[in-house]
Amino acid sequence: MQDFPWKNHSSVSEFILLGFSKNPQTNIALFSVFLFLYLSTIVGNGLIGTLIYLDSRLHTPMYFFLSVLSMVDMSYVTTTVPQMLVHLVCQKKTISYVGCVAQMCTFLVLGITEGWLFSVMAYDRYVAICYPLRYKVIMSPWLCVALVAFCGLWGVSCSLVYTVFTMRLPYCGPNEINHFFCEVPAVLKLACADTSLNDRVDFILGFILLLVPLSFILASYIRIFATILRIRSAQGRLKAFSTCASHITVVTMFCGPAMFMYMNPGANASPERDKKLALFYNVISAFLNPIIYSLRNKDVKRAFFKVTGLGKTPE
Repeated sequence: MQDFPWKNHSSVSEFILLGFSKNPQTNIALFSVFLFLYLSTIVGNGLIGTLIYLDSRLHTPMYFFLSVLSMVDMSYVTTTVPQMLVHLVCQKKTISYVGCVAQMCTFLVLGITEGWLFSVMAYDRYVAICYPLRYKVIMSPWLCVALVAFCGLWGVSCSLVYTVFTMRLPYCGPNEINHFFCEVPAVLKLACADTSLNDRVDFILGFILLLVPLSFILASYIRIFATILRIRSAQGRLKAFSTCASHITVVTMFCGPAMFMYMNPGANASPERDKKLALFYNVISAFLNPIIYSLRNKDVKRAFFKVTGLGKTPE
């Protein structure tokens, strides 16, 4: 089997993921909590994707992007949580060098894709509210697919840069990663070389991958709120704002912790804080997304009652 070209510089063949605690009772409690969160995330996001596929009234650009977000979220948590659950109940908490590289790269692809998908969803809301009569013309199926493809390709490209710059460094030991998965800042702390260049690259990429899409989102919502304030009907203003409130909440939960993680110099990083931040934008955010998008969404509720045949379809 051919090794990665940068592996020649490392004597480490596997890493140990320290996780959250060495106390067996604490780990059992954490296992129960994270298993519930993981299963709820898969069921919730899977249900939203299924409802959007089955109900023709949800075949709109907004719900197309929401279905893509649901698929990304399911993949995102599956990259880290199943392994974390195994490590919580098993004595062996190792991951191979190649497995660590694969997990890091996959996690970054999905995370970066999701961050830019949020900016695409903000643009969709901008067009829907500011140009309602031209919405279907502007947000054509071709453009929607092209925007999602751009997010995915951008995620792949940037994740490769992150991964190569991280794993090109020599790792001579120790091999204990103070984290629950192979995330860039945690792995860099084990490098047997100067990581100042990596810190600069991480900051620059963090700026491009987080602040740039956040700027697009902010610009979209400034225009959106300006348009909403010109709506004479109070009910119309409330309806327009409610379509944006869910998106703003989700973006804040995901991008805020990620900015602290990837735009903070490595020397100032705290392992315990980093684990909590990673939990928030990886696990908690994906768990809450279907709840936030469905609780106040009459279209999703209507589709649920229609597909399942339970209760009365809400008007």
